[in-house]
Amino acid sequence: MTESGSVVWPPAPIKTERLVLRESEARDRAAFIELFTSPEVNTYLGGPRPRDECERALSETPERRPGLFVIELDGAMIGTIELNRRDAERRSHVRPDAGEAELGYLLLPEAWGHGYAAEACAAALDWFADALPGEPVVLCTQTANDRSMRLAAKLGFTEVQRYEAWGAAQWMGVWSPDTPPA
Repeated sequence: MTESGSVVWPPAPIKTERLVLRESEARDRAAFIELFTSPEVNTYLGGPRPRDECERALSETPERRPGLFVIELDGAMIGTIELNRRDAERRSHVRPDAGEAELGYLLLPEAWGHGYAAEACAAALDWFADALPGEPVVLCTQTANDRSMRLAAKLGFTEVQRYEAWGAAQWMGVWSPDTPPA
């Protein structure tokens, strides 16, 4: 987490019933390329990046940074989760001083429909709640992204606002560790 204060990064791997959330490793490079170049994954994110551009730009060991977890299933990367501070121009002011954390996630299409996103996001939010007690988290998605809208509700995010950006209707919700999921 950028500006995380006393949060130790990377944390020990987080294990759920089926998944492990961990720091990225060199063996994850091919899966990162698949995530960034997949038309399905990037439908609501402005479209896929060209594969050749992505292969040139992505180092042999994908970037390790605070707030970025790899989602691993049976020893292989199936996606990512990020918890990052929102930049100044995108602040929603759900915290008195703004700078709230934002949850983002990407999963490979073959991992869709198995509950992995919910399991991984819930584990990341639990970790966040322990690391930064009382801190809210926001999630933004296009209203047309039915899967993300359902996941936000399942995780306990409540609507803060709807707005227009990037040529599409957007939704922003907030999660608080004090609010139980739906």
